[in-house]
Amino acid sequence: MDLAALEFLLSRSGRRWLAWLATREISAQSHLALASHLREELPPELAQALLETALLRREAVAKFSRAGQMYFTREALEQASAEPVARHRAGRFAAAGAARVADLGCGIGGDALALAAHSHVTGVDRDLLRLAMARENVAVYGHAARFQPLQADLEELPPLAVDAFFFDPARRDEQGRRIYSVAAYRPPLSLVERWLPRVRYGGAAKISPGVDYAELPQDVEVEFISLDGEVREALLWYGDLRSGVQRRATLLPAGATLTDRDRQSGAVAVGEPEEYLYEPDGAVIRAHLVEVLAQQLGAAKIDDDIAYLTAGHAQENPFARCFRLEAALPFHLKRLRGWLREHDVGQVTVKKRGSPLEPQELQRQLRLRGSRSVTLFLTHVHGAPYVLIGQPWTASR
Repeated sequence: MDLAALEFLLSRSGRRWLAWLATREISAQSHLALASHLREELPPELAQALLETALLRREAVAKFSRAGQMYFTREALEQASAEPVARHRAGRFAAAGAARVADLGCGIGGDALALAAHSHVTGVDRDLLRLAMARENVAVYGHAARFQPLQADLEELPPLAVDAFFFDPARRDEQGRRIYSVAAYRPPLSLVERWLPRVRYGGAAKISPGVDYAELPQDVEVEFISLDGEVREALLWYGDLRSGVQRRATLLPAGATLTDRDRQSGAVAVGEPEEYLYEPDGAVIRAHLVEVLAQQLGAAKIDDDIAYLTAGHAQENPFARCFRLEAALPFHLKRLRGWLREHDVGQVTVKKRGSPLEPQELQRQLRLRGSRSVTLFLTHVHGAPYVLIGQPWTASR
């Protein structure tokens, strides 16, 4: 899509076509017929822009509550923060009193629409199409008056007269491969160093959740964010936007948070699997807060290097799923197959940490025929390969 195509989509005719497409089922079977119909009425590039926008709006429902009125490119949608994450992040800028925020690398405005709910936002991007989409998307949320687009190269742009910044560098290369080193981001994370002395409250930078801790700058807070049980993002908080901790795990949409300040004195024991197994949320693991969680649960680790916890009691906790164990077996395929057959198991969910086994291959080798379902944990206990067998536990049981 280009600017001319977006201009058409924003026209009265374009909006009518989009409204028509919103009422149609778009499937593998109907896609070709719809595309052919659109090309009979419109130039090919406009027909393609209409169909692409209709498809992306349906996919974007997973991220945005008003996706049906927004504009995207596929790459920009994939990179955009989900609305609950952006809203959570914007809350910290608002709490700090940042009245003017620069959104550096604003893309299609996924963060600007949340920031503009509280602040005047200058959205900076090199791509004019993305800036135009950002302007429209922020307007969809009713904040057009507080958003100013600015086309610029971030590596050449001098710091703006703002109170704080949010920096979202590109973390994929030209072939779409993920970039994990912060020095290889485009622009690199070091761009922050130019902005910090010029802003009142500091800023935040979005980084890969798989970042190497050794690459993180000193004197920052790193926050790992999980949405609906999936780790979505990691953030570095700078200056006054820090909250006084070094590591934080935040679970959305509930907003539960765990930090290194929650740690109690004393070491966490390593023990044998007990009646219950706790599976920490990925944000807790990435934030290196598994032992902090173990202390809250009164649980032990099953291995020094494995992020599973165990205890003789069960309790609800937002930071971990609890499973009632039925067995803990040194791993041996024949013995596992026999146990599952003896206990009438016909379906398994396989999870693994520390095991080289591939879950799909294991499921094929098990040849299950029973009526029950269980969860298998392929892992290590005191350094030895084990399989733990259990069922999800809930307080209502």
